[in-house]
Amino acid sequence: MLDKNRVLSKLDEMDSYLSELESIMPKSYEEYVGSIEKKRACERVLHILIECVIDVCALMVKGLRLGLPAEEEDLFEKLEKEKIISKEMKEKLKRMRGLGTF
Repeated sequence: MLDKNRVLSKLDEMDSYLSELESIMPKSYEEYVGSIEKKRACERVLHILIECVIDVCALMVKGLRLGLPAEEEDLFEKLEKEKIISKEMKEKLKRMRGLGTF
């Protein structure tokens, strides 16, 4: 059974991190590359956001009893197979996951 409270809690956590990212995000690319502290902070928060997205996918796969994934990318495959996400979203999630492996 899908644990809606955990999913909602994770989505709330993501919203909080998005607000944090917006508050520390430099106004320009030049400012981003010119400040190692801002760059690291933005990349870290983005990494945490990606982890949250993967956590939500894992909660959905587990809660909907779609089977045990062999690895994280299998989460996206299972969700697409059941038509919970589109093929395009699956591909975006895979690319995001690639960014999250710093």
